[in-house]
Amino acid sequence: MTFLSVEQPDGLVSSTSNIAVDFLRDWRQAASRLSAGHRTAFQHGYWLDAWYEAFHDFAPLIAIISDAATGKDIAMVPMISHIRRGIRIVEFADLGVSDNNAPILASDAALDAAAMDAISLALVEALRALPDRFDLLRLKKMPAQVGGKPNPLVAFGRIGSSSLNGNVVLMGDDYENYQASIKRMQMPRCWRVFSRHQGARFEIAADVARAHELLDVMDVQQQARMRKLGSRFVLNDDAHAQFYREVARQGVAEGYAVVAALVCDEAVIGTSFGIRQGATYYLLRISHGGDSWSSCSPGLLVAERTMAAMHAAGVRRFDLSIGNQDYKRRFGAERVPLTDVSVALTWRGAPFAWRDHAAQGLRRYPAAAALAARAIRKMR
Repeated sequence: MTFLSVEQPDGLVSSTSNIAVDFLRDWRQAASRLSAGHRTAFQHGYWLDAWYEAFHDFAPLIAIISDAATGKDIAMVPMISHIRRGIRIVEFADLGVSDNNAPILASDAALDAAAMDAISLALVEALRALPDRFDLLRLKKMPAQVGGKPNPLVAFGRIGSSSLNGNVVLMGDDYENYQASIKRMQMPRCWRVFSRHQGARFEIAADVARAHELLDVMDVQQQARMRKLGSRFVLNDDAHAQFYREVARQGVAEGYAVVAALVCDEAVIGTSFGIRQGATYYLLRISHGGDSWSSCSPGLLVAERTMAAMHAAGVRRFDLSIGNQDYKRRFGAERVPLTDVSVALTWRGAPFAWRDHAAQGLRRYPAAAALAARAIRKMR
């Protein structure tokens, strides 16, 4: 049986079976909940603190899922709400900067199939019960597991339904063995070519000031690259720039945020930005100084040198980010599927959910998906 009761001015509670859902509208109130829970690197406090601060034009909506009988937290879902084309949408706090999205799960959460279904259903019912009259719930880029536990929010979706995927390289303890496996990339030769320049070195920013300097260079180099390709670049606008620098400010000292570069006396010729959680490292951004440095492949080289440094620090799982550029296969990355879920919360959201489901279904048939994409482009 479902019931509603007001718990606090900014939230309602819904209970499906033995699951209760409460909503908070301020990330600072939610941040301490499940601080020891299972999460991916993109639900780390440093990441979400920076996100909600930088993208403050979007309304926070954090779901706290708990046991209705005991009040014990089971999961927390960091989300936002916004209006697009007149449709009120709820989605993860992401906007394209996170490689994956997931709930934060209690360390002792018992998540069998029945519990996963109950959690997903309770979240949807609670959203429908809010006075905001949200139309559509979109949960994108979800991994199947979080910290070794099943992700309950994939229950409404199909594994691999996302158009994006992770690209993971798993390594053993011997980095030289890995180097041998990618010998066709000629990274040692690239390093030798780069090393001929006076003062040539690879460095990882040891403090916030240096990290910010390298991020400034990265923004300039990436913008130049995107301009050359005729593509729009947004990562240096006010919100994105603030976000990445705040992640670095909070995370550099303890190694969560990793900002690295290939540097010589002439210039910074390549940079990388990533985040680390335990034995996993996510390579999120790379840049290079342009065609004049192409003889040493600075973009690939800064990525490989970063991986080598992280391996020496204990990392054994490298995610080269979403997107399926050819160089990731050359690094030996294997694709890891992610899941999208769309649920209509009102009749107004139904056409958008149907469209999402149709797109997810088409992804099972790449040739048909490509044909549909071309048709849509012609209609625009």
